[in-house]
Amino acid sequence: MPETLIVNEIFHSIQGESTYAGLPCVFVRLTGCHLRCQWCDTDFAFSEGAAMTLEQIIDSVRSYECPLVEVTGGEPLLQPNVHPLLQRLCELGLTVLLETSGARNIAPVDPRVVRVMDLKCPSSGESDKNRYANLPHLTAKDELKFVIADRADYEWAKSQIAEHNLATRCSVLFSPVWDKLLLKTLAEWILADHLPVRLQTQWHKHIWGPDVRGV
Repeated sequence: MPETLIVNEIFHSIQGESTYAGLPCVFVRLTGCHLRCQWCDTDFAFSEGAAMTLEQIIDSVRSYECPLVEVTGGEPLLQPNVHPLLQRLCELGLTVLLETSGARNIAPVDPRVVRVMDLKCPSSGESDKNRYANLPHLTAKDELKFVIADRADYEWAKSQIAEHNLATRCSVLFSPVWDKLLLKTLAEWILADHLPVRLQTQWHKHIWGPDVRGV
């Protein structure tokens, strides 16, 4: 029986977030998520999708002839077969990103993969699901993301950076919730506090609009 995954969509676009923002990237969005963040913009991936074999997924990725691929969701770590997929993608010589909520164990992830992991802020309604045991597994190539909706989220994120020495562990990303917090406002807070973080925005939404799928 071939290994399969439930896939929501596979598409070729511009990477909108992370330190890889601006680069062409193939996205493999897997179906399913056990969190329900208040500001989630991919709730269509909670249940929509179809089974694909690893070979079908890899053939689709390779068809775009792009050296950068991101496996995302939903929450991709909910499906055990994501691990052989990540391994196979790495074996192709691709730069492989994994975007994860941070609520699942990242330790089994292939060490060649760049893990882009959230710490959920209070406004998400899911901050109690943060798996702090993941933090020691982050390395210098990995990235830690805070999605920030308001000043309370910002202050909470600042406290997490200080408490866990996060800026010395990996790149730390601050991203405003679309339509909730102005990019300018978050930039001003970061500058005022001299935070060692990278401000990011969702470039795909600026390019194609916030409600367009498959980009």
